[in-house]
Amino acid sequence: MGSSKKVIRIDLSSPVPVYRQIADQIRAMLVAREFSPGERLPTVRQVAVDLGVNHNTVAEAYRNLAEEGWLSLERGRGALVVSRTTPSPSPKVRSAFGQRLRDLIAQVRAAGVSPQAIRSEFEEAATALLGREGKGSAR
Repeated sequence: MGSSKKVIRIDLSSPVPVYRQIADQIRAMLVAREFSPGERLPTVRQVAVDLGVNHNTVAEAYRNLAEEGWLSLERGRGALVVSRTTPSPSPKVRSAFGQRLRDLIAQVRAAGVSPQAIRSEFEEAATALLGREGKGSAR
């Protein structure tokens, strides 16, 4: 995106829709505090050009993030990162997370990834995303 560390990569062969890939990566950057409240994201048009996708695809990603409370969308001014408190997860959200995690672990185990590699990747991802908050938050 704007700076060298804020880069979005998409995989056009992935079954995950491109707008979700974009939203997921920006959300990860927001969780990792790579953007500060008040900071403007690159314009929809700029991200679309950079990624070689339709601007409506990027706009959908931005809209999803705005619905989640991460962005304020201002016509003609772009997407502004807003200050957001971390909500307490509902039992439904926790249950869905657990199921998605079990499904993912089953998928990678079936592909031959060792339990140790899964654990290592999980810890590395959690550290990268939760770095300042620490592990074990939002139980």
